[in-house]
Amino acid sequence: MSTANHTGGFHHAHHFDSAEHQYESSKQGIWLFLVTEILMFGGLFVGYSIYHSLYPQVFHAGSKQLSVVLGAVNTVVLLFSSFTMALGINYVQRGLKNKAIIALAVTIACAAIFMVVKFFEYTHKFHVGTVPGKYAYTEELSASGEKVTKVGALLAEANKLSVAEREHKLHLDETEYEHLTLLERTKNWPLFFGFYFVMSGIHGLHVLAGAFLIFWVLLKVIKNQVGPEYYTPVEGVGLFWHVVDLIWIYLFPLLYLVG
Repeated sequence: MSTANHTGGFHHAHHFDSAEHQYESSKQGIWLFLVTEILMFGGLFVGYSIYHSLYPQVFHAGSKQLSVVLGAVNTVVLLFSSFTMALGINYVQRGLKNKAIIALAVTIACAAIFMVVKFFEYTHKFHVGTVPGKYAYTEELSASGEKVTKVGALLAEANKLSVAEREHKLHLDETEYEHLTLLERTKNWPLFFGFYFVMSGIHGLHVLAGAFLIFWVLLKVIKNQVGPEYYTPVEGVGLFWHVVDLIWIYLFPLLYLVG
């Protein structure tokens, strides 16, 4: 609960009365920071709730474009990472260095798996054109004078092909073709993907930040800069990681299961 010095020992910083005082102050600081994070995502959740109540059909059609399987995989990965992070903290507190290194390394691996899955999700969204705002539209105009969406352009091309050709050339199976057709018939559908990319994108940045922080404390474990007498950085990073995981528990049903 104290601070490591250059000789490898532990002591509390001079501006604290004791190691206990330093530890409690550090815990309060990280909790205050986490409150600001929750408030930020809370604002997004409120905005989501308002627009979902106003345009339920948009959110229904939009969520059909998301893979529940991939979302569920990422949910399991993050839940498991919370478990390994908790193990890592426990091992550091008990002085089990090698086990702590393994647990923290597995947590980082879970973060990497999560981001790889998101990469494939994002690239597919750009492939089919299910993106937010002005990016969802081409420069072409329809017969009614409205801008053609990228989804509409893709469907127009798909309609010229057989089912087998769609899967081979456009990588569209019949289920996704039907979901995209439903989406294109829904007015203002890019609204949903505005929320999807902002909410999942900000969360993804937090996953990356968390992975770098876990790597930072992993180095501290390797260098014997944390242990049973001083584990504040590990515990603080662990709290941040648990909040990141908790936020995803809310994002998964809101984005993937709302339809």
